[in-house]
Amino acid sequence: MLATSLQAAFVAIFFGQASGKVNKFLGIPFAQPPTGDLRFRLPKPNYPYSGTQTVTAFGPSCPQQDITIPIPAGLTQDAVDFLVNTVYGSIFPDSEDCLTINVVAPATAKPGDKLPVVTWIFGGGFQLGGTTIYDGVSIVQKSIDLGKPVVYVSMNYRLSAFGFLASDEVKQAGVGNLGLQDQREALRWIQKYIGSFGGDPTKVTIWGESAGAISVALHLLTNGGNPEGLFRAAFMESGSPIPVGDISHGQPYYDDLVQRTECTGSSDTLECLRQVPYSKLKAAMDKSPSILSYQSLKLAWLPRADGVFLKDTPQNLVQQGSVANVPFITGDCDDEGTFFSLSTLNITTEQQVHDYLKQNYFPQGSDAELTVILNAYPSDLTQGSPFNTGILNALSPQFKRLAALQGDAVFQAPRRFFLQKRSGKQNTWSFLSKRLKTLPFLGSVHGSDILNVYGGGDMADYLVRFAANLDPNGNTGINWPKYTTESPNLLTFLDGSIPLTITQDIYRSDGFDALTQLCLEHPI
Repeated sequence: MLATSLQAAFVAIFFGQASGKVNKFLGIPFAQPPTGDLRFRLPKPNYPYSGTQTVTAFGPSCPQQDITIPIPAGLTQDAVDFLVNTVYGSIFPDSEDCLTINVVAPATAKPGDKLPVVTWIFGGGFQLGGTTIYDGVSIVQKSIDLGKPVVYVSMNYRLSAFGFLASDEVKQAGVGNLGLQDQREALRWIQKYIGSFGGDPTKVTIWGESAGAISVALHLLTNGGNPEGLFRAAFMESGSPIPVGDISHGQPYYDDLVQRTECTGSSDTLECLRQVPYSKLKAAMDKSPSILSYQSLKLAWLPRADGVFLKDTPQNLVQQGSVANVPFITGDCDDEGTFFSLSTLNITTEQQVHDYLKQNYFPQGSDAELTVILNAYPSDLTQGSPFNTGILNALSPQFKRLAALQGDAVFQAPRRFFLQKRSGKQNTWSFLSKRLKTLPFLGSVHGSDILNVYGGGDMADYLVRFAANLDPNGNTGINWPKYTTESPNLLTFLDGSIPLTITQDIYRSDGFDALTQLCLEHPI
């Protein structure tokens, strides 16, 4: 057991836990519990700390949306194991009282050391996830080994309907994107207190994967691109400013939630939802489409333009230049869409693909616009995802096609769009992970790069150096050149005897351009 004193306004002593060369302070409340009347409201800063508190265990995760992973016939056991154990698992126990933050620091760190801070935002489709499965010890240990010690921070944030409720009612009340507001409040907590743990509040890097990376990107866009001194760099794995539209797009899901909770007759449905018993609200939320439902990446609850955190759609904000002027790294896995196409194996014909795109993603899109997309993503198995696997991995006649399309629409094309708009204005780097390519049907699947960071792999080296020096390069790995429009360099992670190489971000340009144009005109 060890202690650190928080010297902000009130003096408090936090008793944490020693673990080898690191100290852990877990489950620290950073905001008032978003329960009772604070449900569906902006996070309120925690009361000043006083006295002593034992912070040696993670707090509960925020309420998890019930998700069933589709396991189609023919999926091999190693692919099943990866899905269940690595990518999407609910984190229990969960509770509405969940807004806690965790700090992992070198055992030698003390106030005044001013170490760089790496702040992790977890993924999970904005529907599930938590901090407990990500062991920051490995990151801090790696930083010590590299001679560049950092402090690691992770936070919980509200998820699904609790964190991303969406409707006109929500917009009028100014309570959209509460999960992002929770993250922002945690970043303010870091500014106030991280010095007591040996961290430097002026050297914070925000970092995330999937929904966490999308969150990081949206922190770059909010507030007119003014980071308020909350961070100085950003690292995004499989997530960029996504092509979503106005918060009113969530109205059908909100209305369904209101109906299921018997709030339909209320004069103030939002206030009624605040008063619904937790179990009833959770059961209604669980009926919402999940990221693994038939509609896949067209999520019910996710960040949208709410007029407060996001004044406009994310991609419009990028075009307007509402982007924090800080160095950033953003990259993807090669086969981002395979996982999200397991729920649409019953789509087997050209017409069904057309109808799915029209009905699910682009109801305002014209047939001519959709034809351009379909021509760029033909049903030729050799052009589908997992990419570069020939005719293999075709779970159904259109699986590889939809996997290519969905992965590019939500992950790869938005990444390239972001880089093309910003690379001349700030220091940018990009990567592509092609590891685990032999994983049957999934390939270099969404989430596979997490193993390369938390497992002590070479991506962790680049992350630590970037947080310390604002440059990922150093003594290990190969030189990672910046990304520019003239030289769109990708640090490419490979299996085999040559684990790292530099390639160019010029693949599938017709498809990316068509998807970007369609998404700008008709946000999802």
